[in-house]
Amino acid sequence: MQRHPLFSLVSAFMVCLLAAGSLAAAPLKVVSTTGMIDDLVRQVGGDRVEAVSLMGPGVDPHLYKATASDVIKLQRAKVIFYNGLHLEGKMGELLARLAKGGRTVHAIGEDLPADRLLHPAGEEHPDPHVWFDIALWAEATDGIARVLTAADPDGAKVYAANAAAARERLTSLDAWARAKVAELPAARRVLITSHDAYGYFGRAYGFEVVGLQGISTVSEASLAGVARLVDFIRERGIKAIFVESSVPPAMIKRIADDAGVVVGGELFSDAMGTPGQMENGHDLGTYEGMVRHNLTTIVEALK
Repeated sequence: MQRHPLFSLVSAFMVCLLAAGSLAAAPLKVVSTTGMIDDLVRQVGGDRVEAVSLMGPGVDPHLYKATASDVIKLQRAKVIFYNGLHLEGKMGELLARLAKGGRTVHAIGEDLPADRLLHPAGEEHPDPHVWFDIALWAEATDGIARVLTAADPDGAKVYAANAAAARERLTSLDAWARAKVAELPAARRVLITSHDAYGYFGRAYGFEVVGLQGISTVSEASLAGVARLVDFIRERGIKAIFVESSVPPAMIKRIADDAGVVVGGELFSDAMGTPGQMENGHDLGTYEGMVRHNLTTIVEALK
């Protein structure tokens, strides 16, 4: 049976509409190196992005090498976010090649005020652990929105609104953190961990921070450094020290035994917890859940 020309025209029009709708609905493919960045990208991008993180729970970004499957994910992405400031030390060359290949490759650290970056004595590069100052981390939201908008101009209003909402949530989280820290007397605010990842945390919330290793886990602790830390713990009467989820715990446990103190718990430093793992109503696989877990663990152990 021959179809009426009008029917054919309407059918063709509907097919075009469906195709256009499919194209419009296709999410922007975004890959982030760490879970902390991925969490912020998801908040700002919302439903307009298909976000993937390369490094999962317990992964040390200082030592991380991209796998074959990682390279495929990166090649398929339109936008790639990484921390920068030499956090992902072994991925530098790969990220540079991808940028030359036409992808948008953006370092979160470049969006933060240079005068608020820490430069530890004896270290060649700034401290990359910027996410531990919640107010400073909130400043990365606008940069993420700007980069996503450049890649997806139609989503500009969504990205701007989501970035504003994310900043508001982070401001509330920062206020909670300050209230939690206030439960701990100033004299007891001494944080000892596996490596020097908490410098921004210490500056923001009034802690003296001592790491067994430097800002990168590439450096190894010396026997003399271990002995000095044991003496420091004894002299200062420290109540507890902490292991990190992304650093082997053996050395910290040995120091705790030698100094006669307890291991106060496991902290998340360079990686968040497992998504869906709940603690006091908060997902440890999110930035907020990580922050709340860390602060609660620190304050309760040092009390």
